[in-house]
Amino acid sequence: MKRGLYSRKDVRIVYWTLLCLLGLLGGILLGPAGDIRAQPTPMMPAAPGSFSKLVKQASPSVVFISTVKTIKRQPFPLPFGPNDPFRDFFDRFFGDRLPREFKQQALGTGFIIDRDGFILTNNHVVEQTDEIKVKLDNGSEYKARIVGRDPKTDLALIKIKTRDPLTPLPLGDSDKVEVGDWVVAIGNPFGLGHTVTAGIVSAKYRHLGAGAYDNFIQTDASINPGNSGGPLLNTAGEVIGINTAIFSQSGGSIGIGFAIPVNMAKDLLPQLKRGKVIRGWLGVMIQPVTPELKEKLGLREAKGALVADVTPGGPADRAGMKRGDVIVSFNGRDIRESKDLPFLVASTPVNRIVTVEVVRKGEIKRLRVRIGEMPEEGKVSGPLKGPGPRLGMSLEEITPDLARRFGLSETRGLVVTAVQGGTPAAESGIRPGDVILEMDQEPVNSIQEFERRIAAYKKGDTILLLIKRRNTTLFTTIRIPE
Repeated sequence: MKRGLYSRKDVRIVYWTLLCLLGLLGGILLGPAGDIRAQPTPMMPAAPGSFSKLVKQASPSVVFISTVKTIKRQPFPLPFGPNDPFRDFFDRFFGDRLPREFKQQALGTGFIIDRDGFILTNNHVVEQTDEIKVKLDNGSEYKARIVGRDPKTDLALIKIKTRDPLTPLPLGDSDKVEVGDWVVAIGNPFGLGHTVTAGIVSAKYRHLGAGAYDNFIQTDASINPGNSGGPLLNTAGEVIGINTAIFSQSGGSIGIGFAIPVNMAKDLLPQLKRGKVIRGWLGVMIQPVTPELKEKLGLREAKGALVADVTPGGPADRAGMKRGDVIVSFNGRDIRESKDLPFLVASTPVNRIVTVEVVRKGEIKRLRVRIGEMPEEGKVSGPLKGPGPRLGMSLEEITPDLARRFGLSETRGLVVTAVQGGTPAAESGIRPGDVILEMDQEPVNSIQEFERRIAAYKKGDTILLLIKRRNTTLFTTIRIPE
């Protein structure tokens, strides 16, 4: 039998070669559908091959911030309260051993946003500081002043004066960020100096429980202490976030970092430049809608924000909103979770009339609400009664109406009706509805008695309170502010 020109082995080689060529040709013809390469950008067409061009362009706009603040040392705690018979002994042997105050230094990062010297950073980097210094990438140092702060979003705007030309960073659009996008963080971790890290966007819309306006971008780009206030950049060199927090059990990066979306900062910048942030206010207390509440309230879905209380005389109260209503839409925006509502309300201009849709006993109702101005930090709507302004809580003597409102079994005594955020009462864990039974193990039943007792304490003294919360009693301490 005569042999052919090619062996079986040769035929197999030719077959597989043709198959590979057809696959390659198909990929070329199909175009983007088969292309898994990184998307090109004007600045970095070969991303993520190298971030060097991005870093060279962005670095001059990133600044390092060093601050000094005076810390007052807490007085030595007296075992038996302010009237301790051994007070003189403790003051003599311990009071003068430790300095009354000391200087604390801290480091952070910021970035230039315009040629006038405005720098965006975190509020926690610069709050309560005596001195702020800014160091540029070229080594120049300047003193900075605070222009505006917003503790609720942890944003701050500071400014330096210089005749040297400044290069601002372009602000991007954080709403267009997608999970999986490449990002770059530049900062000053642990005071080491200019440090660049890269990673991807791990998640969006993260709520950490840090405040009512949580809406973080999560990234695995390494962020460590000292990175706070630095920029999180996309591959086009635009700021899409302000690095602000990490999740860590050791204090160092474990690949879970969080940044404030830059769109939130852009919304607040005009007000920060004026030195004061004014937010819209609805005047309700809300809570999530659980599956159990969904059934009881006759809702089709477990979504929306359940109104737990309505501030008397507030915008919602004037519009006819009631406790038990479920807010499902605000100004045309659906409310899927209760945490969606606070930022929408806060970003609404004061005095604007909006339509709020609520579900009340299974029926949709549309309310027209004129948005009010949110009370300033340290203030609440309406006058605080009794000693409230000193401790950050409003106290009232129990009445039948208050007893029904808070579900109290007591008929006399003092009930906490409001607590201000960031005050001694809030830091002590006191809540509205708590009934104060004792002060330093002595009963207290009236506003006048509470005020008289408070007047006997000095600034910095600590009070032992016995409170009743629902069916339990517990002790807590509260400190008279300096």
